[in-house]
Amino acid sequence: MDRIRVLALALFRRGDEILVMEGYDPVKQETFYRPLGGAVEFGERVIDALHREMREEIGAAIKDVRLLQVMENLFVFDGKPGHEIVWMHDAALVDPSFYARDEIIINENGTRGRALWKSLREFETGRAILYPDGLLELLKNKTEDE
Repeated sequence: MDRIRVLALALFRRGDEILVMEGYDPVKQETFYRPLGGAVEFGERVIDALHREMREEIGAAIKDVRLLQVMENLFVFDGKPGHEIVWMHDAALVDPSFYARDEIIINENGTRGRALWKSLREFETGRAILYPDGLLELLKNKTEDE
């Protein structure tokens, strides 16, 4: 079924690194990275979805949530087209121990994955791929403005 998904994602920063979940597209044979978060459920506010997703995925409370930008993402994953409206936020993790870990286990609807701290430089040089499209440019512009 073709539909537009609404996502609430959060950027957590550790120096020049961001916390991202690792994904893999078997058709493209491509490993990629995306900020943590997930789909907004019907009747749920975006901010509430963001808090719920962090509790579900990594068991974390978040604070200092600030909307960065709303982005539209058209993509192909596993050979199928996708369309998302992404609410991208800056946020902080309440528990400082998350910033000391290099890898965090993610529980996504019973499927285990992992989140890693990745340097923006890895994405800028093409050694790693960051989605959604346009996020790297947003982060580069944001860094230049600061």
